[in-house]
Amino acid sequence: MPVLPLLLLAFFAAGSALAAPAIPAPAIPASSARLTPVVRVVQAAAPAVVNITSALPAERGALSPLERFFGPLPDRLGSQGRKRASLGSGVIVDGGRGLVLTNAHVVAGGGEIMVHLQDGRDFPARVLGAEPDFDLAVLEIRGASGLPSARLADTGDLLPGETVIAIGNPFGFNHTVTTGVISALGRSIRNEGGMLTDLIQTDAAINPGNSGGPLLDLDGRIIGINTVVDARGEGIGFAIPAGKARRVLDDIMAGSHSAPLWLGVLGQDVDGRTARALGIEPAGVLVREAVSGTPAAGAGITAGDILLSLNGTGLRDGRDLVNALRNQMPGESVRVALRRKNGTRTVTLTPVPLDDAAAGRLMERRWGFSVKDGKGAPVVASVRDAGPADFLRPGDGIAGIDGRRMASRKELVDVFRRERLAPEVILQIVRQGRLYQARLVP
Repeated sequence: MPVLPLLLLAFFAAGSALAAPAIPAPAIPASSARLTPVVRVVQAAAPAVVNITSALPAERGALSPLERFFGPLPDRLGSQGRKRASLGSGVIVDGGRGLVLTNAHVVAGGGEIMVHLQDGRDFPARVLGAEPDFDLAVLEIRGASGLPSARLADTGDLLPGETVIAIGNPFGFNHTVTTGVISALGRSIRNEGGMLTDLIQTDAAINPGNSGGPLLDLDGRIIGINTVVDARGEGIGFAIPAGKARRVLDDIMAGSHSAPLWLGVLGQDVDGRTARALGIEPAGVLVREAVSGTPAAGAGITAGDILLSLNGTGLRDGRDLVNALRNQMPGESVRVALRRKNGTRTVTLTPVPLDDAAAGRLMERRWGFSVKDGKGAPVVASVRDAGPADFLRPGDGIAGIDGRRMASRKELVDVFRRERLAPEVILQIVRQGRLYQARLVP
């Protein structure tokens, strides 16, 4: 067996795939049985699927197997000591405006972004906006005309068991097509940044590099944006539903940003000691208060209830609850399972935005202090007597929380929204030019 194909295979598998030439579709009679529904969808949608790459500084390490055989290869960008790394996939959803939907994690690394079309054209692109909580981003292709596009589904009429098609660029193999079925709907998974909810589960093969590519139905509609795979087994991939993708696309194009949602509960983790006292497993959120006028209060949630799950996904602690709500769309109801002394029950309620003003007021109640903008960092404006932050003084600067630097009141309020149910936070405090650390336990 010739050695060269194996070396080329190793070179491609290492993530250094060379650009493949566009291959024209063969002329097949329209009546041919070979033109199955899957083939027709691929022929229509594949031109709108793009490979996304970024120019990064070249790090000259060990030669690849191909270079050891033929000698060092020239810089694929031509000069400047930079190389182009494949980031993932995307799909053009508006050819006229050159808009591409992809995953936020695909473009999170920065750098000069390029998109590569099936027809061999390459164009620079810029990030118009990203929503990491939904793992979605929108790119704008620059200097292009005559771009193809694929259609986002308008409805959520998905059926478990129906055939779906994934197109992407796994391991640098451009425009790879895989098929499968919708395995389940409404799945939730945890990732490094938090939690993704209401996902489509599919057994269509999705591999690294597929991220950001489309999941299509047999009508050729984009029903989801492929995002992650479950590394524990084959045939378990997930896609973000088209409904969420459309909402995020519309918000980014309108220049708006929806405030994170909340139910209206203040509480604490069910830790080991609390669990032993109650005779239950150490998981969930023990409600200390359902704030008046909020969805939680309206749904009858009261102090002493233990929130166990949201939309069927178990809640390990308050962070799980916050993360799950950050991935919910405004106006959509959720199911919350809770435990009371007389058993368990499920309530349905609609979370509401926790905007900056409401979050600031809640921070005063929960953490016991308020802030205003200062020079380079938010400054303490008031401190509640005998509150959890009574070690603070008006005029103290809050330089950071849990190691994250703060430059403004808004940044601090954003962190509070994420950490509002945390059992404790560490404040970095600037007082009279000196830096201190203090633990705040709500």
